[in-house]
Amino acid sequence: MGKIILHLDRMMVERKMSLNELSEKVGISNVNMSKIKNNKVTAMRFSTLAAICEALDCEVGDILQYVKE
Repeated sequence: MGKIILHLDRMMVERKMSLNELSEKVGISNVNMSKIKNNKVTAMRFSTLAAICEALDCEVGDILQYVKE
């Protein structure tokens, strides 16, 4: 089975947005946003994913990647 890789850190650099700023715009804690950024989560709500895409002005495919094992 493959896995999903998050490229949130790359998108944050491209958009020049800090972790604090993004977590504030999305409405979740810095700790939880850090876990998402560092690929330490096994699940994420679609509403959180949508809020991240809204805040970073990007598409879901810009931050998620499926990798076959």
